[in-house]
Amino acid sequence: QLTLVESGGGLVQPGGSLKLSCAASGFTLGAYAIGWFRQAPGKEREGVSCISSGAGTIYYADSVKGRFTIARDNAKNTVYLQMNSLKPEDTAVYYCAAKSILGGRTALRAYTYDYWGQGTQVTVSS
Repeated sequence: QLTLVESGGGLVQPGGSLKLSCAASGFTLGAYAIGWFRQAPGKEREGVSCISSGAGTIYYADSVKGRFTIARDNAKNTVYLQMNSLKPEDTAVYYCAAKSILGGRTALRAYTYDYWGQGTQVTVSS
């Protein structure tokens, strides 16, 4: 059974940092492009960042450029999202998702992803 599990969420003060992990089981993560998405209460799910299977292509949403960094360790079957300089508007449930091909214009479109984790809550508040 193909499973993605997010971890690393929590409560952090504005300006702080968190590192999210997306671990895969039941399949080889290195064969898939991985995206990070987030959804705040009352808002649509939005793409945050994504990385191709070989890590050669990476995209970030404008709202997180320069603050978030995506990386993958295929040997550990894990993808990471390092989040720095966190803001209250970053508060959301964060999800990782997998698909075969990253794509160009659809790289951060949630509907193009096939497999999803259960999400981890990130709360930025003083």
